[in-house]
Amino acid sequence: MYNLWPYQYPFLPEMMNFWAFVVFVLGACIGSFLNVCIWRIPRDESIFSPPSRCPACGHWIRCYENIPLLSWIFLRGKCSQCGVRISFRYFFVELLTGVLFLLVWLKIIFEQQPLVLAVIYFAVTMLVVTTIFIDIEHRIIPDETTYPVMLTGLVIPLIFPEVWGRHSRLDAFLFSFAGFFVALIFSLAFSLIGKRIFRREALGLGDVKFLAAIGACFGLPGFIFILFIGSLLGSVGGIIKSLIRKKKLRRLTIPFGPYLAFAAYLWMLYGQSLAKWYLEFIHHAANLLKNV
Repeated sequence: MYNLWPYQYPFLPEMMNFWAFVVFVLGACIGSFLNVCIWRIPRDESIFSPPSRCPACGHWIRCYENIPLLSWIFLRGKCSQCGVRISFRYFFVELLTGVLFLLVWLKIIFEQQPLVLAVIYFAVTMLVVTTIFIDIEHRIIPDETTYPVMLTGLVIPLIFPEVWGRHSRLDAFLFSFAGFFVALIFSLAFSLIGKRIFRREALGLGDVKFLAAIGACFGLPGFIFILFIGSLLGSVGGIIKSLIRKKKLRRLTIPFGPYLAFAAYLWMLYGQSLAKWYLEFIHHAANLLKNV
């Protein structure tokens, strides 16, 4: 056991590159599965059966034609049977998921965090990827993507309280449950009140469940950060979109999920550092005002 204080990692430092490669490959394989989810879930199709096939000729994709990243390259982005082009999105999602898995893995290792945190980070990364692609195309965030992440955020602390630096399973669970509960109630209230005030959907139920899952995974600090940054990014994105399309902002339908997803990943990488910097900035600013 390689002792990397305050946690013990079950591998030697010389094996770090190997495990980084393994995590990237795992992410690419998960990305292949997410491609299925992105295509099938919005169409109410099973993600388990039937096996993948070419949408043009119906050719069943063989196992050696479904190797993440490599198959798309060797087949030159075409179906082996009919030659119809396969969307670059399949390759991109696999590559993106592999890179995102690798980045959060490296963060855990370099910041000496418990390895079990990777379970939560990987689950949220999967939610981030599916949310971006499904919400942009279909304007929904499916329950099939949010509920498993919500459950992960609540169950992992019960089994591994060290994920939040706690010794008590109850304390760790309450940290996650408080984030889940506040995120759910606040987001639901905002959705209902916003609908009455603006006479249109201000926050969809899919967004509410997304934020509840985030609250379960990151607690109250993560929920507040992601809601604030996601709203800020969404406002900027909406203004830019309205200028490009030359329409009033209130007449545009803007998917909020991708902005929340980006903010969620930003929290995993830099959120705690940014929050600490912000609090220190406020503290110094308050001291300066006192001395004026």
